[in-house]
Amino acid sequence: MKPLEEFARNRSRKSGVSTYCKPCHAAVCAENRARNHGSARNYRLKLRYGITEQQADRLLAAQGGMCVICLRAPASHVDHDHDTGLVRGMLCFKCNNGLGQFGDEVWRLEEAADYLEGRSSHSRSLWLEFDTPTIPGRSRRHLETLRGVRRASGLGSLRHYKLRERYGLTEAEADALAEIQGGLCAVCGDREPEHIDHCHESQAVRGALCVGCNSGMGLLGDDAGTLRRAAAYLDGSLVTAVPVAGGGTRLSFTVPDVDPASVGGDGWERVRGEDVRHRKALRDAAWEAEWCFGGPFADPFARAVVDGFAMGGAGGGVHGMRWARGEQ
Repeated sequence: MKPLEEFARNRSRKSGVSTYCKPCHAAVCAENRARNHGSARNYRLKLRYGITEQQADRLLAAQGGMCVICLRAPASHVDHDHDTGLVRGMLCFKCNNGLGQFGDEVWRLEEAADYLEGRSSHSRSLWLEFDTPTIPGRSRRHLETLRGVRRASGLGSLRHYKLRERYGLTEAEADALAEIQGGLCAVCGDREPEHIDHCHESQAVRGALCVGCNSGMGLLGDDAGTLRRAAAYLDGSLVTAVPVAGGGTRLSFTVPDVDPASVGGDGWERVRGEDVRHRKALRDAAWEAEWCFGGPFADPFARAVVDGFAMGGAGGGVHGMRWARGEQ
């Protein structure tokens, strides 16, 4: 005998409560899942993603156990396309959530990578205004002149205090930065810029971002290489199936191509470094061609930016799903 509040609800019964109390109900459901599906994990995978536990393990092994985007953390989450329902691959927690913060939009990830490397339209605006793609201390004083105010003291509103404490900006300077951006996020240009973004190493302010872009970049480590790999992952060019000697295929997700099974625990950082350098070189070449050498937006300032970087300044999912199912 137990009080009614200790029983689960069941609308199909006249009494409105389940035959089992809540602990027993949970135990019976777990037993049924284990009997019908083998394990609770297998049940959840089939329910959410349409794959079995064995298929998920095969896909994880084909990736060498690593997240295919960052190549720095073990893959623990199944990622799928919310439109088609197809599994795209296995990711770590941060990369999986980072994609969600960017709305699974390739262009936003690419814009974020350009933003971090000082190549975006926002970076161009800062170059024209401050002769630098970020806002260090001297540039902050210039922000004050745009607002026509003197630098405020340490006293003021709570927002003023937090801005001074975290980023070295006053309220007037933060508002001036938002005005330069047209009142929109410096990355996506779609939403209100609610957060000041800064480099955690130099402490220089880079811009004002919306919640999604700010959180997404943080989850992906404020790393342009990871953002570009994430964009390639979403557009289907990162993960491919390549033939192997003796027949069959394996997954490939690095440039130059490396067999995931041949990479040891510490070897992924080297493989990742080569891949990121390759993708950056391709982006450098494309950006130079567009901005510096007769492109529609050719500009002398861009040549200086490129030189600064040279000196050290600032579908694949379908393949993964078919591979897991043994179709490739």
